[in-house]
Amino acid sequence: MTDPTVEIRVLDPRVHDWGIPAYQTAGSAAVDLFACIDAPMEIAAGAPATLIPSGLALFMDTDRMAALVLPRSGSGHKKGLVLGNLVGLIDSDYTGEVKISLWNRNPTGAPIVVEPGERVAQMMFVPVLRPTLTVVDQFSGTTARGAGGFGSTG
Repeated sequence: MTDPTVEIRVLDPRVHDWGIPAYQTAGSAAVDLFACIDAPMEIAAGAPATLIPSGLALFMDTDRMAALVLPRSGSGHKKGLVLGNLVGLIDSDYTGEVKISLWNRNPTGAPIVVEPGERVAQMMFVPVLRPTLTVVDQFSGTTARGAGGFGSTG
């Protein structure tokens, strides 16, 4: 199976200096996104999420793919910088600028400073299944678990 191609349009020329998104290792599942801001930006702890431009737009020539914007593990763990919407979904038919919703969940209350060109998120491309949804009165099959409650597996 051949990997699909995604066209990337650079909206901010600084992205060329910081690096066009690329997989950093053979096992990388996602590419880094940079904060395309003009000056350092302070994000106060607990304040509403801040929308940061990535300087990029995408064209996915298939409705069988989407992009997920995810937090960077180190930034979330070490600094408390996470995504305001937890996971951003970029639909295949959206061709505008990819923006990153950043939120400071720092429990110490300290602000987080985001620098221009800082890697603040990562983007992963995933296949999309579009099943036919059928309304039924009763399911056609059963599972071993059944209708067990939320968190019921322990």
